[in-house]
Amino acid sequence: MTLKTAGICREKIFLAAITGILLTLSFPQPGISYAAWGALVCLLFAIRDVSARDSFFLGLAAGMVHFATLLYWLIQTMHVYGFLPLWLSGIVFMLLVFYLALYVAVFSGLLTFCRQGPFFSFMMMPVFWVLLEYVRSFALTGFPWGLIGYTQFEQLRLIQIADMFGVYGVSFAVLLVNGAVFFAGLGLTGKKWQGRNISGLQVAAAGIVGVAAVALMAAYGENRLKVADSLIAETEKTTVAVVQGNIPQILKWDTEFRIQTIDTYVRLSQQVNEMRPELIVWPETATPFYMKYNIELTKIVLQAVQSMGASFVVGSPTVELTDTSEYYFNSAYLITPEGDIADRNDKVHLVPFGEYVPLRKWLPFVNHIVAQVGEFRPGRAGNTLDWPRADIGMLICYEIIFPELAARMTANNAGLLVNITNDAWFGKSSAPYQHFSMAVFRAVENRRSIVRAANTGISGFIDPAGRVLEQSLLFQEAAMACPVPLINGHHSFYNRHPHLLVLCCFLVVGICIIMRIKLKAES
Repeated sequence: MTLKTAGICREKIFLAAITGILLTLSFPQPGISYAAWGALVCLLFAIRDVSARDSFFLGLAAGMVHFATLLYWLIQTMHVYGFLPLWLSGIVFMLLVFYLALYVAVFSGLLTFCRQGPFFSFMMMPVFWVLLEYVRSFALTGFPWGLIGYTQFEQLRLIQIADMFGVYGVSFAVLLVNGAVFFAGLGLTGKKWQGRNISGLQVAAAGIVGVAAVALMAAYGENRLKVADSLIAETEKTTVAVVQGNIPQILKWDTEFRIQTIDTYVRLSQQVNEMRPELIVWPETATPFYMKYNIELTKIVLQAVQSMGASFVVGSPTVELTDTSEYYFNSAYLITPEGDIADRNDKVHLVPFGEYVPLRKWLPFVNHIVAQVGEFRPGRAGNTLDWPRADIGMLICYEIIFPELAARMTANNAGLLVNITNDAWFGKSSAPYQHFSMAVFRAVENRRSIVRAANTGISGFIDPAGRVLEQSLLFQEAAMACPVPLINGHHSFYNRHPHLLVLCCFLVVGICIIMRIKLKAES
């Protein structure tokens, strides 16, 4: 009834839905990255002659279609591993989709609410979009999954600007091109934007800006790839190995299966140890017990490490006991070749409802998705593992999707970034591919190698230029080794100024608000 009153016809809803579908198609899988450069054009045509209220609802429709098709795998995760009834999983899923769709709705509503000239609206498109992506990265604990810039993770030349502006810089460029294509379409069809004609000069200006943005990205990328390759060539390298145990999630916390799990990781480590790696990485919670607390099982792991002569990074849950409390952490341990525990990092950004319950006081009926754990506590942001060859920045599980965490570790002199995860939750879906694609940007942003070990998912190696050097298949055991550069002391522009682009966008919006208030007062 609301939509009918708002005058939104079926054709406009259809156009909004097309935008949602095109956005999803641009992400892996299927990963049709070029679709992102024009995905929003349909939505823009739908809102070109409607009110801000109607524009909001059309944006909401586009966002609902997009996030429902992008994150479909969450229903299975909650139902199969969270033990939620299917109907409840569906309700929780739709609430999340609705929340994420609000960002597209606000973007759409803002464009028409401004009611300024067409070219002004064109220039504000990437500003609004980037600000909303940034807000999504921290609002309600943050969920920056599926930022539009990530669609370009395989376009090496185009993503090199991430070493200046992060993934948000690529998002900004994608929106500029969407706007240019849209205004070219308006000019060719003779249609108006919010009741205003589009002049040939405005169409030409939008086109020049769009083409220039891509040309500058490509030229900058070509140059930065050469610089990155020179940096890699001049930098000391070491061989690092990753082990993917492919432990079924249903057996992962089975106490009768613990020895078999340890044996699997030890066997695969011995297999890859023939390549003489200096560091072997096991994935998130590779040990199905509390390291140091379960003394016998800890001894088995430490003795296995001692027999191989390499340092290890091992993912394990941790419990710390006091007289009155128990404190749980999702941790990564650094073990020396002598079999001693040298250091520990704890996961900083915890998964809501998976590792802790937000607003627990008001939601006592909500259980954890992750079995065999209490309420996890966060570690300290920016901490690194003190490995003699280079400080290691640990990103546990979906911490890899938060740019600021990797940036803080690199600023704290991490010479290598290691991501350990367990993507068994996602099943055989597009989620592991989406998750892996974000790691490429952390490498480019910080000019650091990424070493990624998954229980199952995609394990592999990414060089500081964003090239995927090697990767594993889903739901298969894997033991891989690769020489990676250890870059110490070099800090990218993004690493030194991670929020510059976002701050500029805030500044532009602030100036526009002040000018509008001033004009309104004068009138």
